[in-house]
Amino acid sequence: MLQGIRILEVEGLGPGPFAAMTLADLGAEVICVHRPYTGRTPGMPEKSLLDRGKRSITLDLKTPEDAETFLKLAETAHGLIEGFRPGVMERLGLGPTECHAVNPGLVYGRMTGWGQDSPLAHAAGHDLNYISLSGALWYASNPGDVPLTPATLVGDIGGGAMYLVAGMLAGILKAASGGGGCVVDTAIYDGSAHMMNLLMSIRQAGNFGVTRGANLLDGPHWSRTYACAGGGYVSVQCLEPKFYALFLEKLGLAEEAEFQQQFNKALWPALTGRLAGIFASQPRDHWAALFEGSDACVAPVLNPEEAQAHVMNARGTWVEDQGVLQAAPAPRFSGQPGWVPPEIPRRGQHTREILAELGRK
Repeated sequence: MLQGIRILEVEGLGPGPFAAMTLADLGAEVICVHRPYTGRTPGMPEKSLLDRGKRSITLDLKTPEDAETFLKLAETAHGLIEGFRPGVMERLGLGPTECHAVNPGLVYGRMTGWGQDSPLAHAAGHDLNYISLSGALWYASNPGDVPLTPATLVGDIGGGAMYLVAGMLAGILKAASGGGGCVVDTAIYDGSAHMMNLLMSIRQAGNFGVTRGANLLDGPHWSRTYACAGGGYVSVQCLEPKFYALFLEKLGLAEEAEFQQQFNKALWPALTGRLAGIFASQPRDHWAALFEGSDACVAPVLNPEEAQAHVMNARGTWVEDQGVLQAAPAPRFSGQPGWVPPEIPRRGQHTREILAELGRK
């Protein structure tokens, strides 16, 4: 879908590489500028699947010669992605001013936690910190538990990488129509807050206040995860009355008066306790089999390996290639060939090749 689009990526952590991987998954040519090797980044593999489908060149951007090579690459690119703290690229002489001087149509994508210009712009932070201040962490657990989200998904990926991808594509479309280049200021703080607007629309109707556990989706007995015998879990979220009725029928609870009062908040804690005892009486797979194929909106909680083995993976969403378990690109497009996991390059694997294309040694 993005054939003919070239993205220049400056090596970084988390959301920046993920955004660049997503653009590569969509067909863009992505050149990742890796730093000279100084040892493996803590927690990351030698060859990261976030580099799949990219080409890699090793440059020391602190040296004049390699900085000049970088600008030559920027001259050929439609978009650029960097994830340093504000001011770092400017100090290297590779900020938007210098890059737009050689390529006025360049879309200069910037990925930070707090934004380029904010009271915390130069402060360190991570996923949980950004979504804590944005408000996105507030509803992230059952009442009484400490707020907790799946690692990286809400902040780094949802509020960061995916907004950077959207911004890059919007900027590239604008440049293609003659509107010139721009700077895309992507802040995880902003994106994670923006993702809350669906909840804010429910709040408009008076169904989502600030008290955790007393709202339409974060308090009811029919909208939570339950522990099962043997250590597994099931998720339940049968919001619509017709689905809730099916849920009660499957559990043999359809005739119980209290359970029939689906939206009676005063009953939610007691009914949650009842269901917790019921689900704890049997293993997860018992409940999965009971609800399979029904519209009761109940599903087992699977780990990635289990998801790969599940019948739903007929879509080929989870793929293992050379011992690396990874998810296929999303979304999917009609008329496009089936996806095969691309090569994960070594650091600097394409340095000579790319330098030769630029007429440099």
